[in-house]
Amino acid sequence: MPGTNLTAVEAAARATLVSVTEQHVTLDLTTSDSTFATTSRIAFTCAHPGASTWIDFVGASIEKVTLNGVELPAAYEDGRVTIAGLAADNVLVIEATGKYTNTGEGLHRFVDPVDDEVYLYSQFEVPDSRRMYPVFEQPDLKAEFTFTVTAPAHWQVVSNSPTPEPVAVREGVARWEFTPTERISSYITAIVAGPYDVVRDVAASRRGDVPLAIYCRKSLTQYLDADNIFELTKRGFAFFEAEFDCEYPFRKYDQLFTPEYNMGAMENAGCVTINEMYVFRSKVTEALVERRALTILHELAHMWFGNLVTMKWWNDLWLNESFAEWASTTCQAEATAWTDAWTTFQTHEKDWAYRQDQLSSTHPIVAPIRDLADVEVNFDGITYAKGASVLKQLVAYVGRDAFRDGLRAYFAKHAWGNTTLDDLLTELEATSGRDLRAWSTKWLETAGVNTLRPVVAVDDRGLYSSVTLEQSYAAGYDTLRPHRLAVGTYRLVDGVLERTSRIELDVEGERTEVAELIGTEQPDLLLVNDDDLAYAKIRLDERSLATALGNPRAFTGSLPRSLVLASAWDMTRDGEMGARHFVDLVLSALPGESDSTLLRTLVQQLTTAVAMYVDPARRADTRRQTLARLWDLARAAEPGSDAQLQLVSAASSFTTTGDDTAYLSGLLDGSEVIDGLAVDTELRWALLTGLAGAGAADEAAIAAELKRDDTATGRERAARARASMPTVAAKEAAWRAAVVQDGLANATVEALALGFGRLWDTDALQGFVARYHEMLAGIERKGSHALVEAIVYGFYPRALADERLRDATRTWLAEHPEAPDALRRLVTEAVDPIDRALRAQARDAEDA
Repeated sequence: MPGTNLTAVEAAARATLVSVTEQHVTLDLTTSDSTFATTSRIAFTCAHPGASTWIDFVGASIEKVTLNGVELPAAYEDGRVTIAGLAADNVLVIEATGKYTNTGEGLHRFVDPVDDEVYLYSQFEVPDSRRMYPVFEQPDLKAEFTFTVTAPAHWQVVSNSPTPEPVAVREGVARWEFTPTERISSYITAIVAGPYDVVRDVAASRRGDVPLAIYCRKSLTQYLDADNIFELTKRGFAFFEAEFDCEYPFRKYDQLFTPEYNMGAMENAGCVTINEMYVFRSKVTEALVERRALTILHELAHMWFGNLVTMKWWNDLWLNESFAEWASTTCQAEATAWTDAWTTFQTHEKDWAYRQDQLSSTHPIVAPIRDLADVEVNFDGITYAKGASVLKQLVAYVGRDAFRDGLRAYFAKHAWGNTTLDDLLTELEATSGRDLRAWSTKWLETAGVNTLRPVVAVDDRGLYSSVTLEQSYAAGYDTLRPHRLAVGTYRLVDGVLERTSRIELDVEGERTEVAELIGTEQPDLLLVNDDDLAYAKIRLDERSLATALGNPRAFTGSLPRSLVLASAWDMTRDGEMGARHFVDLVLSALPGESDSTLLRTLVQQLTTAVAMYVDPARRADTRRQTLARLWDLARAAEPGSDAQLQLVSAASSFTTTGDDTAYLSGLLDGSEVIDGLAVDTELRWALLTGLAGAGAADEAAIAAELKRDDTATGRERAARARASMPTVAAKEAAWRAAVVQDGLANATVEALALGFGRLWDTDALQGFVARYHEMLAGIERKGSHALVEAIVYGFYPRALADERLRDATRTWLAEHPEAPDALRRLVTEAVDPIDRALRAQARDAEDA
């Protein structure tokens, strides 16, 4: 957003000058299809009468500015309205015209192709409430917000306060006058409007019954499983109120499924918006069902941590998101049917964290947030997944009871206020007795991930004479951290690995002796970080690695199995093990795997290994062999199982030109059948996309499928299928629509990028290496950070994974030091995996 930045220094200065008491926002959503009328009436005080300040707005125009009854010149530039001559007490009224977006920012406007109805929703994190109304846009200038909305009378209009009865304005138009909100930050205010369908319930709460509601578009209502969502929400209410010893802070709790969403969900106070991909039109994997549950609980946890108590500035964004990740996983594991939630956390969240933390763009968890541009690029695996992993480690370090008691004191002391990390550490030190300042310095203020490796010695009787945990760090990230972790010993009995002992200890410095194991019999497998308490990459000693590779299905528990497989993946990524060995390991581990997220992660890692890490001279053969094995596994999977669905989808995605696609075509047209496999809407698109990617489905086939499913999601699936065709013409069409032209919704751009970057037939991408780097110079004209990110990362021709691509990108970075930091970071994060892929390819070639 050129010209609309805000620095931390500016925000701090403005917060010392003004204090907001209340803000009334009036919206008229009936003015046009592209703009809306918006007026803010803001009451605030000024610490230094006579001073000047500014208010934020990003929209079409400012019509009128009135301060304390006197009309002022509309000094409007770079998203700021300058206000001079402040009094001690002020009332500011700004009349403006806002612009709808289709990029998932500000007030997003969507037209449902099924019935041509209009649906609106707001999305304000980080700096986008100013896209809907003039406002002091920073989290520590809280206010009570009162919304008045004029809209078509047949719409639902939802905000943070309970929805009032509409008042007729004229034929077909009504007005909704909401009561003031609690004292909250502008980024968690919300307006959702349109002819949404609604289902209602109540949740028992310490404050009494809290009204619940779930909203979705009318064309999705038939798929909405509201009972499941309500049940999960009620479990979350009970768990969090007990855990935090604090009642739910707001007067109602609405969850609204919204289209073309940029992320999973947003924690607007009492008015949570959720990506409507979580309204399942077809059979989905249990991994996605579990992910929806985590998302719902994550946003509910924010009602306390983030909404009741809010960060002072965006440098504590990590704590806001990491806490919600930790709290939602804890709730899932202890209060829902997903008792293996920590396996999912290790498999998915930590995998994301480890990948992000090994990019050259990695940063400390407490990153320096100089301005809004820094915030936008820090919605990443460090902010969410590493931060949550470190919080889990902190819980182990101070003890669960002490952590819980510290949280309770924190909420009681700081309710409705703004805080910093220091405020939380103060409470945790008081309840745990631990000095957390040194811990915080090493864990939160430094970047990089440590590796923990057991070094063992065994005497002639087979007993340990020495067991030492060696801690190392990557070059340039020379911090050795304190870890609280467990070491498990496992014995192989009749093909099953049984845990025989568990030792929990503190690991400090470069070497830590595990004295309790001296003199004990060497097990078949020694597992460092058993139960996954610590955040670190782990390695296995020689005997343990041989046991793991030879018995990939021997663990009865999913968590130790996922830890060992994650270690093998780390070794592959680090060039310590050839990619084809990892492929063999995964294909041996998949049969019988019932943990949906682990299976999904293994398939994703398998895809990356084959497409990018295998020696290019052996890649084609490895892919064909993997494809054949995936079909065998799919046909052998339990009928109707999650594994069956995932394996069929995986086999479809591995298909490319030159493959026999008759079986794939048969599944789509019904001439081939796999017992228990439901070829429903979403699976049909997966099969068709596989055929398109193999050059075995043309435009007519895609158009016919779109006719069967002419919905918003169907159109996105069709765009992806077209872009998946292995021809220069198909790639060119996707590139032109998303990169060259303007106007596509964010979700369609992302769909085109997925098809464009399909991994197997790379010939069609060769001509885009130079074009990619040429287009970077003008990419910021797109304006929307979400679109810039989708294009810069999504249209990078990473499937080539060769030196030519790597060198071209490194050259661009060297020759464009003046490029904006956010853009350079996106490009850097695109090329870093190519460096890693080339090292992995070289290692795999050594195993020829």
